[in-house]
Amino acid sequence: MNANNVILGKNVVVEDYVILGKPPKEKNKNLKLEIGDNSVIRSFTVVHLGTKIGKDFQSGHGALIREDNIIGDNVSIGTNTECAPRNRIGHNVRIHTGCFMEDADIGDNVFVGPNVVFTNDLYPPREKKYFQGVMIKKNSSIGANSTILAGVVIGENCLIGAGSVVTKDIPDNSVAVGNPARVIKKTSEIIKIGRKCPTQP
Repeated sequence: MNANNVILGKNVVVEDYVILGKPPKEKNKNLKLEIGDNSVIRSFTVVHLGTKIGKDFQSGHGALIREDNIIGDNVSIGTNTECAPRNRIGHNVRIHTGCFMEDADIGDNVFVGPNVVFTNDLYPPREKKYFQGVMIKKNSSIGANSTILAGVVIGENCLIGAGSVVTKDIPDNSVAVGNPARVIKKTSEIIKIGRKCPTQP
């Protein structure tokens, strides 16, 4: 860790075998890494220079956060998740285990389940100038093992079912499932049923 380029807030916990301030391939001496107050960086996490992270952040073990990421307050990046360059992540976001994203724009209060992939290139491999990331608007949830194709916009208050492949935009307040994903109902039509775990008294 280069102390001159890494700025840690108050009460930041950095566990063993963490690398903070790794220089990106395109080296720039002016790049810095900022991590806000009360954050927890778990073991084997790597965070590159050129990224800014808000307060109350948590990383899982082995998370990789590359350069040019801007991450809001109260965000969790799960174990073995890779945030490749140029993501913009809002406040109160949970990104679960084993996810991948690049050029993604993720709004506030979004939940991303395990093993979700956000692509940024419809016809790989192309030059960076043609990349187009995914946009997930606020209060939406993406089910486990879903793939969101490049350039897709998922509206506010949406629910994407587990294992879906989203190939086109999803309007606000929609539930979409399948491969390719299609809208099946409004989120207001979902009935939430609480169930106890069998081991609970």
